[in-house]
Amino acid sequence: MTDATLSTQALLSLEDVKTLIAAGHRLLLAGDEHLLAQLPPGAWIAGTIPYFMAASGGTFSHEGIFVTELPADIVGAEIKTYDPATLASLYQDIPDNGFGVVILPASSPAHLEFAVHAPEYDGFAMRPLIGWISGVDLADLGKVAPKVFDGRTGACLENAAVVMHVRLHEHQVAEIGIINLFGQGPGDVLEFPETGFSAGDVLVNGERRNFAAYIKERKLNLQLPLVADYAGAMINISFQGVDEASGRVNFYAPVFSGVTYRQAQPVVDYVADFNQALATADHGVVTFSCNCILNYLFSKLEGKQTGRFTGPITFGEVAYQLLNQTMVFLTITSTN
Repeated sequence: MTDATLSTQALLSLEDVKTLIAAGHRLLLAGDEHLLAQLPPGAWIAGTIPYFMAASGGTFSHEGIFVTELPADIVGAEIKTYDPATLASLYQDIPDNGFGVVILPASSPAHLEFAVHAPEYDGFAMRPLIGWISGVDLADLGKVAPKVFDGRTGACLENAAVVMHVRLHEHQVAEIGIINLFGQGPGDVLEFPETGFSAGDVLVNGERRNFAAYIKERKLNLQLPLVADYAGAMINISFQGVDEASGRVNFYAPVFSGVTYRQAQPVVDYVADFNQALATADHGVVTFSCNCILNYLFSKLEGKQTGRFTGPITFGEVAYQLLNQTMVFLTITSTN
């Protein structure tokens, strides 16, 4: 157990995680459903995924659980679950001096509700909310539903958000960071008439077109997301695929009407660009981080390291709202 007791972020065995739970540690967990279902009740929340950024690099494992242990000196942590009808109160429940960590199951009604409506909820972005979208082995897509777990009872949930609300001391400050290597390219300006996870028509420089036909005509690389500029913050919308029969394009996050998008410029070397981005900022001590499954796949991150950032590889990231093809992280610093 030496490694487990010394590590606050690590890929551990089932038995090591059981020991940490029994000792009362507050944990954020990621792993296969069959492992998470064997854990005893305790102060933990979890989501299903077999992809991780471990200390040794990008890793695929059905036998490890990735553990993020919250700092021992926090004031307290409370677990809550939200169904689609109660999600709107999520931000208001975050402590005044603290943060929330949320996990939602991919493609569930709870996921879709949060993705589309989170910016409309009372208290949106007033306090830090970070988290991720749980998933499955890509070979099981469409066969196995992603899950989240409420560690208080071990309940396994397919259509709910599980949240750890963390309260900090007055001298502590939680901050969220986003590393997004994608910026807007020089291409056409795209606007969508409707908000949603799919689109039929699009306004291309103001001209209405069928988006599927436009993609085929321009031979767009669907590994590059659409990018919106929100007052200098780059927000990605990743492509899920094109349904040529229906003429619709599907996304991993919703496009919003009234927002202008351009397709991203290519990233030639993800790891090199990532390390360069790290060198330009001082991030302090990282408490939690996660990276996107699309970065893992398209940038071939298996076996590659992304500095000191480790954590689950996810079906979507949450930094106040749903993001795609980013890495998000949370730091806790002291003002003393």
